[in-house]
Amino acid sequence: MNPRHSALVRVTHWVHTLGFFALLVSGAAILIAHPRLYWGETGAAGSPAWLELPLPLNMDQSGWGRSLHFLGAWVCVLNGAVYAASGLARRHFSGGMQQTYGVLQRLAYRGVVFVLFPSITVTGLAMSPAIGAAAPAIVGALGGHQSARTVHFFAANLLVLFLIGHVTMVVVSGFSDRMRAMIAGEHA
Repeated sequence: MNPRHSALVRVTHWVHTLGFFALLVSGAAILIAHPRLYWGETGAAGSPAWLELPLPLNMDQSGWGRSLHFLGAWVCVLNGAVYAASGLARRHFSGGMQQTYGVLQRLAYRGVVFVLFPSITVTGLAMSPAIGAAAPAIVGALGGHQSARTVHFFAANLLVLFLIGHVTMVVVSGFSDRMRAMIAGEHA
C-alpha cells in the first residue's frame, strides 16, 4: 500500500470536519434567531431587511449558537492556518495537486482555501464589535457590520455547496477507498 495522505492532512481534515459541522449547526441557530439580512451598518427586527429568509423565528437559539459558532470558528481558523502553511511549504497547491485532481477540482479547491475561507474569516471578524472598535477599516471595507453578515451568509452557502460536491465526488470515486485513504493514509 502507498500512502495517499500525510498524517497532518488527515488530522487537519477531520478537525476541520468537526469544526465545520459545529459552524453549520450554530450558524443555523443564529440565522433562525434572526432570519433577516441587511446591507450597511445597521439592521434590527422591525427595520427593513435587504432579504428576509422564510425561516421560523426562534429567539431562544442565539446564545448557545453564538458561543458554539465562536468556538468552531477559531478551531477552523487555527486548523486551516496549519493546513495552508503546510500545503504552501510542501508546494501542494502548486505541484502536488496537478497529478491528483482535474482542472475544475483544482480551481474549486484553491477557491475554497484561498478565497472562501479567508472571506468568511474576515467577514466573521468584521461582525465582532471588538474588531470593529480595534480595526474599523475592516468593517468599513465591507460596508458595515450588517453587510459583513450578509456576505458571510453567502460565503457560508458557497462552502456548503462545495461540501456537497466534495462528498459527492468521494462517493462517486469510490467511498471505501477514499475514506480508507483519509483515515489511515493508505489505499488498496
